Amino acid sequence: MTTITSAKNTSQPPRWLGQRLRSLGESLTPGQLAATGRQMLLPLIGILVFVGFWHLAAPQVDTSLGSFPGPAQVWEQSGQLWQEHVNQRERADKFIAMQEERNARILADNPEAEVRIRNYPGAPTFPDQILTSLVTVLAGFIVATAIAVPLGIVVGLNRHFQAAVNPLIQVFKPVSPLAWLPLVTMVVSATYVSDDPMFEKSFLTSMITVTLCSLWPTLINTSVGVAAVNPDLLNVSRVLRLSFWTHVRKVVLPSSVPMIFTGLRVSLGIAWMVLIAAEMLAQSPGLGKFVWDEFQNGSSQSLSRIMVAVLAIGFIGFVLDRVMLLIQRRVAWNE
Repeated sequence: MTTITSAKNTSQPPRWLGQRLRSLGESLTPGQLAATGRQMLLPLIGILVFVGFWHLAAPQVDTSLGSFPGPAQVWEQSGQLWQEHVNQRERADKFIAMQEERNARILADNPEAEVRIRNYPGAPTFPDQILTSLVTVLAGFIVATAIAVPLGIVVGLNRHFQAAVNPLIQVFKPVSPLAWLPLVTMVVSATYVSDDPMFEKSFLTSMITVTLCSLWPTLINTSVGVAAVNPDLLNVSRVLRLSFWTHVRKVVLPSSVPMIFTGLRVSLGIAWMVLIAAEMLAQSPGLGKFVWDEFQNGSSQSLSRIMVAVLAIGFIGFVLDRVMLLIQRRVAWNE
């Protein structure tokens, strides 16, 4: 009898879950429940319609590598890419373990011998490429922010400086990364010469290209936000005779934070797009190089793998924007 009772209890949801759902339902009005349902249902319907259209239209498109991959083929290749990553990590662990055993034997015979552990020489896997691209884009975005925000504050505070700098902004803002990349590559190759470099040249080339193309939205929005500070706040600052740095820290920055974050979100999206193009052209490690290598490979699986990368690029870009939006809601007073 006791066994039957315990089996029935395990099939039922926890008591706290039921209480939580009841309290949630009681706290929401019927209108709010309907709005919440629409917010969840409509995006799901849009995704299902897109996947259905993709499934039906893909077999109708013939390429030199076969039919365009459908959702099933892309899902299969995503699993295969992950399995390749797992297998690569296992081989890397074995490679490190073999070196540790060898070093232990050498040290046992000669305690003063110099030993070291070499990195696994295998090619980077798809998740490794994603991580490399994320590190590169965040580095370029941080450098761009460190340049654009202070410069935007100065431009917004001084109309004479703004008049002098504005033509340069308008000229360099629309320049494509395809034009910047050869110049950056040559400059980095000529100036960054070291026997033991801290960073790879390919990393610096991609990062600087991202910085040059993504700083403009933040610079423009920061200057506009600073120039649009409430005149009453400026008058209070003059009456209190605040110093320049106190004025900037206490009055200018808090007032212009919403515009600054608008520029940061746009800059981060541009940085992510520019990085993929830069990696493809410079053949630097990352998602862009993965797409180009698969295109050059020309196997029957290449299109599916490229589509996996396309979806990963889009999803990561969406996540980066959501993260920036969450930070904005934590920091900006208007949120």
